[in-house]
Amino acid sequence: MRTRTIAVILTAAIGLGLLTGRFVLPGRSAPVGPTPGAAAASPGARSSAPKPADGPVTGGNMLTAAEFRTVGFSKPIYVVDRTGDGRYANAACTGEKTLGETLGGPGAHFRGFVTAKDTDRSDRTLAVDVNDQAAREVVADAGSPTLAQNFAERLLLEEVPCQTEPATHWVYGPTHTIDVAADITASWMGMYDGDLNSTGTAPRGKEPCGGIAILQNGSHYGVLEVDTCLGTAAMTRIVRAAVTRL
Repeated sequence: MRTRTIAVILTAAIGLGLLTGRFVLPGRSAPVGPTPGAAAASPGARSSAPKPADGPVTGGNMLTAAEFRTVGFSKPIYVVDRTGDGRYANAACTGEKTLGETLGGPGAHFRGFVTAKDTDRSDRTLAVDVNDQAAREVVADAGSPTLAQNFAERLLLEEVPCQTEPATHWVYGPTHTIDVAADITASWMGMYDGDLNSTGTAPRGKEPCGGIAILQNGSHYGVLEVDTCLGTAAMTRIVRAAVTRL
């Protein structure tokens, strides 16, 4: 009799489930171990975003020769430093101004990356033979992130005319932006030789050969000229390293 009663109850429950569309099943206990495929969190596993720079610029805020080796540059590099004023971009399309003429700010740190020890007497960060110049970085402290952003925007605008040049003249490509964190950002343009410029602008679908980057990290700002032939991936990597270090 008891067995028959239980069977009746089960039959009624199933019938109600079919009518309502719901079945109440016994709840499962929570698994004791970690969920398969889930990564176990550990203290310090998350890397915090870099903080914007503040205060005087030192040589430690600039690239090193080692960073160029990470992007495939195999020649020995000599690092040459100086401070003061000077031209930050030697292109005629920028007016060949000095940093002071463009911004009216204080002196900056200049660092040349050269592959020969024969450098210009008037500016030792420049190689006598342009083919021996791997890169050149110019950085300074604006005193505040707002002013550094203003300086970076003005420096970038100085380079915009170089994105349009007569056919057969070298030309800068479109602007690429790298945002590392708040107030840590860079914009760079690839350089294209004149034989790739048939329309007055950079060719589509072609890799650049070096280029120029404008950097801002907190109150610091700067310009990085890459003379060695780096493509898009390598330029992105070296520019990111420069603005993060700045």
